[in-house]
Amino acid sequence: MAGGGAVEVHVVRTGDLTEDRLARIRVLLVDAFGGGFSDDDWAHALGGWHVLAGDQAHAAVIERTIEVGGRPLQAGYVEAVATAPALQGRGLGSTIMRRVGDLLRERFELGVLSTGRHGFYERLGWERWQGPSYVRDGDSVVRTEDEDDGIMALRYGTTARLDLAASITCESRSGDDW
Repeated sequence: MAGGGAVEVHVVRTGDLTEDRLARIRVLLVDAFGGGFSDDDWAHALGGWHVLAGDQAHAAVIERTIEVGGRPLQAGYVEAVATAPALQGRGLGSTIMRRVGDLLRERFELGVLSTGRHGFYERLGWERWQGPSYVRDGDSVVRTEDEDDGIMALRYGTTARLDLAASITCESRSGDDW
């Protein structure tokens, strides 16, 4: 981390976190997002793995089936990436996301996230999705044009040559689907 010593990063399953620890993570997320972190956003961050640097930085990885060109892939979907406001810009978020990349490579076929901060993720090997996005809700599939520019993927292993111009589809969920 720039300007400081090495930071200790831990990967923990949601079920292994205490209620107190979960409450502290949520406070970090609300602070980092300037209050713009909803109950749905919080629910999306639970049920998978949390990559943590104390109470200073967080990212969640949730298992989701993502279809690319009609092919279902077990994806690690990245949620709730945040660094404490006073520590932003010092490399802590990059440290967390490098560990997220390791976790994705260990457990999933593909990494996926949705963001408006492309440059941050591109420096870490993430690529903008170029194809059309969709959401599956039961038997219907709905085009999500508004999401097209925000979806990014981390390709590796068997998905290293995955076509970024193919269609990409996720399952519907409460709040933001992507």
